[in-house]
Amino acid sequence: MSAVVRIKDFRRRAPYLHFTRAELNRLLGLYASRVIRGEWRDYAINLGPDAASFMVFASSQEQPQFVISKQEKAKGGRYVVSSRALKLKQSADLEDALTVFDRPIKLVSG
Repeated sequence: MSAVVRIKDFRRRAPYLHFTRAELNRLLGLYASRVIRGEWRDYAINLGPDAASFMVFASSQEQPQFVISKQEKAKGGRYVVSSRALKLKQSADLEDALTVFDRPIKLVSG
């Protein structure tokens, strides 16, 4: 006996956008260097159909201190580094987007 099935039920869903191995190695290398300095303590990765995000936390109970996002290729295939609601850098290249972290930290006294 045969059963009628809908092809729609067996089609593959759109894959989530993800970081390549090289991109993830670069992000984890940056994360490790900042952990050694004591600046960052935790991270999370969020994968979705439109964007992949690498979020960095100063502690595990806060909002992310920085979010490094890889946007969908249809939207320009860009990388965005943001902090809270402020967009710090946007680029078509991950290395260029991460140059925002190369700036030296300055002590501000008041």
